[in-house]
Amino acid sequence: MAWCNGSSPDACGLMEPNGTDPVLDDHSLMPVTLRVALAAVMIFMITIGFLGNAIVCLIVYQKPAMRSAINLLLATLAFSDIMLSLLCMPFTAITVVTVDWRFGGEFCRVSVMLYWFFVLEGVSILLIISVDRFLIIVQRQDKLTPHRAKVMIAASWALSFSVALPSVVGWTVVEVPTRAPQCVLGYSESLADRGYAVLLAVAVFFVPFGIMLYSYLCILNTVRRNALRIHNHADSLCLNQVSKLGLTGLQRPPQVNVDMSFKTRAFTTILILFIGFSVCWLPHTVVSLLAVFSRRFYFSASFYPISVGALWLSYLKTVFNPIIYCWRIRKFREACLEFMPKTCRIFPRVPGRSRRRIRPSNIYVCSEIQSAV
Repeated sequence: MAWCNGSSPDACGLMEPNGTDPVLDDHSLMPVTLRVALAAVMIFMITIGFLGNAIVCLIVYQKPAMRSAINLLLATLAFSDIMLSLLCMPFTAITVVTVDWRFGGEFCRVSVMLYWFFVLEGVSILLIISVDRFLIIVQRQDKLTPHRAKVMIAASWALSFSVALPSVVGWTVVEVPTRAPQCVLGYSESLADRGYAVLLAVAVFFVPFGIMLYSYLCILNTVRRNALRIHNHADSLCLNQVSKLGLTGLQRPPQVNVDMSFKTRAFTTILILFIGFSVCWLPHTVVSLLAVFSRRFYFSASFYPISVGALWLSYLKTVFNPIIYCWRIRKFREACLEFMPKTCRIFPRVPGRSRRRIRPSNIYVCSEIQSAV
């Protein structure tokens, strides 16, 4: 059976040996006030996530100069977060308050498919961005053009849809909540169901996490070595100038200052996104696997509050990205001011500095005759 009603676990053979289901007792669920508070926070998250990510999409759509490869990827990541906020989070908020799925069994399967579909797409885009940073900084290869980015975006959508499809066509057990805050892959002893749960966990978290972790470790090592080379080269220039000018101990040699912040700022932003992805998705991945594999955990009284917390943390990522953009990216802050009504602006807009296009890989190269770009 591909779909089970959580209000009657005996229909799926999931009752406890003594014929009781402890999770159905309201006292074992979260307090009403806490559930209402979590739902209110989720509504606030939906608003912030939608507005912040919509600005990212509008920036790329309205300004042709902003349609670079990396910006197209960030816009796709923002769009997947928008869809997750609009098509999944509202139903979860209602279910958290009512502790009852009110949208039917068919939409239950659809909601599971949409959830994993948009999550997989967001993770795929973040993985592409991380690999692109690895190629630029470590391999010094800037090969991702806007055309290639569009091809990879289309491929990621197709792959994500293929992985999420089994949950909607009835190839795996989907559980209607009373024991979860939204429709989930419930406990099953079927090897096919467990294999699909492992596939989702591997595709959503473990493989992307491993690849991105390796990429960022290599990038950190490369940036550290380049920083040492630049500072060593600057010291050698300073010594050469001292020897040529014949400066005495009473005279101070000229200082050569090398600012590395502009070389690592873009990478640091992507690294923060990776850390946010890891923190938000590790708990949900573990809970999802335990729900399918562990009967004791799935039917325990603690499963509902734990699953609510893990799911809330996974949704937090949709709000996390726009906040990071606003904090780290000056162009994003300027675009926010442009979209903001003039009556709401506190400070007048200051003209920005002139911009020039450079190859991203060039700022990480340290040559023998040039210590800064």
